[in-house]
Amino acid sequence: MPPKTKFNKENIIEAAFEIAKENGFSAITTRSVAQRLNSSVAPIYVNFQTIESLIEAVVQRVFAISNELLAKQTGPNIFENIGKASLEFARDYPALFRELTMQPNQYMASYETVEKTMLEAMAEDETMREWTMDERKRLFFKMRVFQMGLSAMVVNGHIPSWLNEKDVEDLLMETGKELLLVQKIKRGKSK
Repeated sequence: MPPKTKFNKENIIEAAFEIAKENGFSAITTRSVAQRLNSSVAPIYVNFQTIESLIEAVVQRVFAISNELLAKQTGPNIFENIGKASLEFARDYPALFRELTMQPNQYMASYETVEKTMLEAMAEDETMREWTMDERKRLFFKMRVFQMGLSAMVVNGHIPSWLNEKDVEDLLMETGKELLLVQKIKRGKSK
């Protein structure tokens, strides 16, 4: 009889990640991971107290991937970098994008947490330093609505055939610049 294959924590996380990548976090069960590993459920429970702790490890891996995608962006500002990273994540991990952004879940930081971080970054930008908090909030929300909508269209295959990946990124940048310009014009008229 051949010796039993041993699985370490990383092997188990990788198997669970592949399941999540294909079908979302909700598809991670002890049985599905064991089946992916071609083993019993025992190695899973030896390495993780609960299935929730395994899912949390996978979620952390997904966030690390997301951070890597953001770090490799070289745009001149945080809006461009986040937008491009979001599009890349949506293209590469459609099931995870859908689950993380299009369904209520406990994994994503609240909108307010994300907003606070972005508003702080916007306040440091020379262009927006003198803007009111409300002006920055409205601009950020408009940009996020467009970026999330465009990413959702990418992940669901709803981009017109006349747009390629670069065109989609260009559209994201163009719209961001237009939103910023409109806000500047509105701001100038209100003074």
